[in-house]
Amino acid sequence: MADNLTFLLSLSDDDLKNVGAALRSGRLGPPLRSIALQRFVSSAVSDGLALELQSLHEQGFGAVQIAMLLDVLLKDRSQRPRPEETFDLVTTGPVTGVTANRDTSVVVRELFASAEESIFIAGYAVYQGQRVFQALADRMQMKPGLKVQMFLDVRRGPGDTSAASEVVRHFGDRFRQHDWPPDRPFPELFYFPASLEERSAERAAMHAKVIVVDNDRVFISSANFTEAAQQRNIEVGLVIRSKVLADQLTKHFASMVAEGALRTVFDSAARDRT
Repeated sequence: MADNLTFLLSLSDDDLKNVGAALRSGRLGPPLRSIALQRFVSSAVSDGLALELQSLHEQGFGAVQIAMLLDVLLKDRSQRPRPEETFDLVTTGPVTGVTANRDTSVVVRELFASAEESIFIAGYAVYQGQRVFQALADRMQMKPGLKVQMFLDVRRGPGDTSAASEVVRHFGDRFRQHDWPPDRPFPELFYFPASLEERSAERAAMHAKVIVVDNDRVFISSANFTEAAQQRNIEVGLVIRSKVLADQLTKHFASMVAEGALRTVFDSAARDRT
C-alpha cells in the first residue's frame, strides 16, 4: 500500500464526499485511474491518489469498502476541533486594526477568575505584583479549595554573596509584602536553586512563562508578570485548550519538585536556617 496514504489524507471534505459517492454509485471503480479521478479531484493530486486507491483495491478493498474508509476519515475530521477552536492569539502592544486579538492583561484576569480547582503558574519577572495578581488572590478567597502553585525566578542582586537561603528568604518576604495582595490566601511558591549559584557562569533561570488552569487550559506567553508586560510592551502568547498539554506541563514541573530540582520558597529557607 502507498506509504501513509498522503494524497488521500490531503483531500478536502468535499473531495472525500464526491469520491465516496462516485464509488458507491459505480461512476468510479477499479481499476482506479488518474484520468477517471480528475472528474472529482484536482489533477495535481489525481495521479498519487489513483496509486493509493488502486493499492487499497489490490489488497482486497472493494469500491464500497474504500467509500466506507472515506466516511471514517470524514467523521474523524468532524470530531476533531478546528485550530481556531483550540487556540486563541493573545497580544500586548499597539492596536493595529489588522487582527482582533485578545489583550494579555484581560486574558490573564479571565483565566485567574475562572479557575475552579487549580492554577499552575511559571514566571520570570514579577513587578507590581499586587495589581497583576489581584484577580488570582480574589479567586483564592472565593474558592478556599483552589490549589495555586507559582514557580518564580529567584536570583541574586549585583554583588550579592549572601547564602542562598537568605536570598530565598528575602524573596519570599518581599513577595508576601509587596507583590501579593494583602489579606488574601497565599499560594505555594517554588524556585529553581540553580538560579542562585554563586558563580554567574553557572547560574540558570526560571524563564518559562506559563499559566495552566484546571488542567485543561494553557497560556504560554512572552509576557512577564509585570504591569508593563501585561499592558504596554509588545508581547505574544497563545491560550490552548488541551487537557493533554496541560497534564504534560503540570506533571513535568511536579516531577522536578519531586526530584528536588525545584524547591518551595518558605520550606527551603526554613530548612537551610536550621
